[in-house]
Amino acid sequence: MIENRRTSIADNPAIGHSWRDVRNAIFTPEEIAESDLRVSLIGELIKARHEKGISQKELERLSGVKQPVIARMEKGTTSPQLETVLKVLAPLGKTLAIVPLDTP
Repeated sequence: MIENRRTSIADNPAIGHSWRDVRNAIFTPEEIAESDLRVSLIGELIKARHEKGISQKELERLSGVKQPVIARMEKGTTSPQLETVLKVLAPLGKTLAIVPLDTP
């Protein structure tokens, strides 16, 4: 049984490749850009919450957005509506801005 696992792993085309190579082979540039933006946004939200020393429960009280929703946002397991994101950002002293995309 262990031998079969080794064979399966050895046959995996992702083995020996960087995550970036695998990601580029699987996803379109648009999907990658969307994912990177989502990760960046959530990272900034978490960073702002930690800098303010606010728990998810306290952020619930300040924003009116339920703590489980905030937790799912921070885990990246949900795609929140714009209104929800804005409600969560406001007590953190943050907002969203529309800026030009970086062009190579």
